[in-house]
Amino acid sequence: MGLYHIKTFGCQMNEHDSEILAGILEKMGYAPVHDVDKADIILLNTCCVRETAEHKVFSYLGRLRSLKEKNPDLIIGVCGCMTQQEGMASRIRHLFPYVDLVFGTHNLHRLEEYLTRISGAREHVVEIWPSPGSITEGLPIKRKAGVSAWVTIMSGCNNYCTYCIVPYVRGRERSRRPEEIIAEVKALAQNGFKEITLLGQNVNSYGKDLEERLDFAELLKRLEEIERIERIRYMTSHPRDFNDQLIETIASSSKVCEHFHLPVQAGSNKILKKMNRGYTREDYLNLVAKIKTVLPRSTITTDIMVGFPGETDDDFEQTLDLVRQVRFDSAYTFIYNTRQGTPASKMAEQVPEENKRQRIQTLIRLQNGISLEKNREYVGSTEEILVEGKKVKDELYLCGRNRGGKMVFFPGEESLIGQIVPVKIEKAHLTHLVGCRV
Repeated sequence: MGLYHIKTFGCQMNEHDSEILAGILEKMGYAPVHDVDKADIILLNTCCVRETAEHKVFSYLGRLRSLKEKNPDLIIGVCGCMTQQEGMASRIRHLFPYVDLVFGTHNLHRLEEYLTRISGAREHVVEIWPSPGSITEGLPIKRKAGVSAWVTIMSGCNNYCTYCIVPYVRGRERSRRPEEIIAEVKALAQNGFKEITLLGQNVNSYGKDLEERLDFAELLKRLEEIERIERIRYMTSHPRDFNDQLIETIASSSKVCEHFHLPVQAGSNKILKKMNRGYTREDYLNLVAKIKTVLPRSTITTDIMVGFPGETDDDFEQTLDLVRQVRFDSAYTFIYNTRQGTPASKMAEQVPEENKRQRIQTLIRLQNGISLEKNREYVGSTEEILVEGKKVKDELYLCGRNRGGKMVFFPGEESLIGQIVPVKIEKAHLTHLVGCRV
């Protein structure tokens, strides 16, 4: 019927949404194409967590003008989190009148209907739902062939951190029914997937809105019973909701991986309170201590923000001190930027950009040093690696991850993809490990 190209911006949730969009398009008879110049439909699945993501979308849309002029029948659509922001849909249509379709996160399941309307009457379609309905089940999903698959268990967020736009564009928390999740994972196992990653803005809030009071720990136990699934991962979790029961569940599991991604965001109690994070630095350090006591070989990663309104040099030093104490395996670090519609955007004491840049460089230097030291601790050890595929740019090497999520490269045959193999670690780099099969 035609060719489609999807450009995805943002997080794993967006990546998975794009898999659903691709599934809908292929059910309609469209086929994917890598070369955007050859596409009949181009969809931009957008992100709005940071301002830079919006700039990238606008820049990409600008480049599509010439394609539309060459091919007036080309359908260009924009969807995702960015479009859910107040006034953004009309802004897109004003700046880029050649865009045919604008829709949001809550109604992506209506894609086929929208394309039919556009193809039939050549009308522009702009439809943003202000609030989500129930989670739509049974949508087709076009996953990339491989070993690991994403599985959404919930959508939305109730935390309302003062810097974050997500609750306003994704809505409040909505959990999928456990039977739907289990059925999806069983199907993935039957199709040869060995690892699943459970997705949600705050996975350890799972189940609070269900009639059946089933929490995240219990869901993990049920998923562990599914045969042929070797490993279970999840993201993201909120430190405030990470309880002892969940730690014990992970510790007693043979499948749930010992990788804890716990976004701390800041090390100052003053800043944490202004962020509405719901915990103190002491709470966070106590949680990390519990995890390390129960699971000494666990991997702990985090997100850290610098330059939040009101952050002083002393506040920032407290963040550095927390990083030194925890010794994260890695950290996603970023500079605070204003998101219109959030409480933080109206706060006084905005930090000068120069201060932000200096702080982020200091933080990166500190964390990179720790990350390399942590990786060097693996040299000489033998790790169980789930082989995901060939290394990009060097097909003599395979790549995969250990249970802690460390990327490992080692020489091996393609027949090992999808298997768990022992690899002795010989070298450590900042972002990965290198070894040989034993």
